[in-house]
This record gives sequence, structure tokens and C-alpha cells, in this order.
Amino acid sequence: MSFHSGFVCILGRPNAGKSTLLNALVGEKLAIISPKPQTTRNRIQGIVHVPKGKGRSAGQIILIDTPGVHKPDSSLGRKMMVEVREALEGCDLVLVIMDATHKLDPRDQFALQLVRQSGAKAFLILNKIDLIREKSKLLPLIEEYRKLYDFAEVIPISALKRNGLDALLSSILAALPSGLPYFPEDQITDQPARFMAAEIIREQVLVNTSEEIPHATTVIVDSFEEGKKLTRIAATIYCEREGQKGILVGKGGQMLKKIGTSARLQIERMLGTKVFLELYVKVQPGWRESRAFVDELDWRRQLEHRMQGQRVEDRRTEDERVQEIAIPEAQSPAPRS
Repeated sequence: MSFHSGFVCILGRPNAGKSTLLNALVGEKLAIISPKPQTTRNRIQGIVHVPKGKGRSAGQIILIDTPGVHKPDSSLGRKMMVEVREALEGCDLVLVIMDATHKLDPRDQFALQLVRQSGAKAFLILNKIDLIREKSKLLPLIEEYRKLYDFAEVIPISALKRNGLDALLSSILAALPSGLPYFPEDQITDQPARFMAAEIIREQVLVNTSEEIPHATTVIVDSFEEGKKLTRIAATIYCEREGQKGILVGKGGQMLKKIGTSARLQIERMLGTKVFLELYVKVQPGWRESRAFVDELDWRRQLEHRMQGQRVEDRRTEDERVQEIAIPEAQSPAPRS
């Protein structure tokens, strides 16, 4: 059998289970998860290496988790929807994941409209079927969705319980074109550890705070020094108001310590080293409405800026090296005749 490979976009409303599905298929935690809507803010790429099996060819599936589809009302929301549309471009297959416990509503129609505009082949993935006792109730829901879009397949699953995932993998591979792998076998994501550390810290903010705090915060890693035995990380949690800062810090710094301890333990498991984590909280009024600030949250842009900064530093170091060689020669006395 030939090798199959391709890009698969996971699309759906907030809290439909997109990130849970990504993590379950990859077998590692790549995307943070919380009950809060719009937890995922960036495209997250996970790579599934599928061995050859009975009646199934080997392959490589590049999954792209996307922010929950919604109608944006801020620069952050608009940036999230740009992430969704960019993920749809050039993908070989779209997994439209829907919560099987919810009735179809206009927000689902909006997600289907995006798929329709992309013209991509799509599977309907009905998630959370473990919460439905009478599976016969799925049939009318499936028929309702089929009237709205010509899905190539409809696959019921439970991403949390990992039910139906083998059948899903086989169907995905069969829908992908024959081709060579895009990534080496030991790679499961394109995300740098620096970004994943920032997301782990943000996840702990989501888990440990409530009301408007989760939506009004973001995290940027200021420094990341990875060693063989110890990794030093300094990160800043940004919020929009002084009152939010007070909640994040907590009485005597207890909340910030709780967030930091939980995040540090998870980062240590991810990196396989001890971690020294420093957390700071800063107020950035209205950052969600600042296009410039929101753009800087994209790890790809952060990486690009760091590389540009490194090239400038390398050139500066090279200039200094040239000067160190040239100056002594310029100051040396002329040879006697």
C-alpha cells in the first residue's frame, strides 16, 4: 500500500472538543484545555505518525487545531478568525467537529459557511457521544447536518474517552493523497517549547480564575534559557485592569504562586528538565483591542523577530571582531626602512 500524507484542519465552535481531539490523536498534550470558551487562540499543529495496519496503509496526518469559530468583536477575536481562515487554505480535509449533545444553531451555520467557502472535502465529527445514552437520537441530528453540507463521511466519536478514534484515523488516511512524509518520525508538532510554556501558564490562569479574568489575560515568555538539567523561564501575564492584576497576584502573592507552581510542574514534564520559573503580572489596558499587541502574540512573529534580532547581534559581533583585528594593525608603528 502507498504512503498517505496531508493536512487536516479541525474546525468547530468553542468547546466542541477540537483540542481534546488533537491531543488524543497525537498522543501528547499539545493544546491547552479548559471549560472556558475560546481557550485556543492560535493554530496548533500536531503530527500523527500512523503505522501500517490491517487493511490500512501507513501515513502521516498533520492536524491543525484552530480557535473556536465565532463572530469577532475585538482585534483578538479578528486575529483568531484569521487563524481559522489561514488553516483552511490548502488543507486536504476538514474535520467539522460538533458537540452531539447540542442542537444545531446559527453558530454551527457560520462554521459550515466557512467550510462551504473553502470548497474542501469535509467529515462531520459528532463528538461527546459518551454523554448520549440513546444513540438513536444521533440519526435525526445527522440528517439535519447532511441537509446543510455534503459531508464525505459522518463519524461519531468521544475524544475524551478515545472512542471511535481508530476508525477516524483510517478514514482520514483513506481521504488523504499518496505522498511522502512532511516531518521526521520523532516530531509531533511545529510549536517551539517557548510558546508551549506560555500556553501552559495561560492554561493555569484559565483553570484558577473566573469571570472576565481568563479572557482579559495573555502570556508572553520574556526569556527562555534551556539547559541539560535546568531551564530558566521568565514570563509576563498581561491583563487589562489593576483589579484584574490584584486577583492574579492574590493575597500575599498566593494566586500567582499557585499558578506558577502548577505551570512549572507541567513544563518540567514537557521538557524533561527542572524548571526555574519567574512570573510577573503587568497591566496593558485594552490589549485585546490593540492590533499591534495582538499581532505580537503570534509565536511565528515572535520567532521571526528573535531571528532578526539574532542576525543583528551576529553582525554586531562580527563588526566588533573585525575592529579588534583592525585597530591594533592601524595603531602599530610603520616598519623601519
